[in-house]
Amino acid sequence: MIRRFLKDETGLELSEYAVAAALIALTIVGTITTLGDNITNRIKTLANTVG
Repeated sequence: MIRRFLKDETGLELSEYAVAAALIALTIVGTITTLGDNITNRIKTLANTVG
């Protein structure tokens, strides 16, 4: 049964597309959040150095 599932190459169902889109969205949000935090920390460090 598992081998048959892995070999199944039929098109994706709508629910599978929704799960894939949700995972991609979560990855993007996490990346942007981390990047934003890093940029904020760099700006604070620069401001403390200058000021």
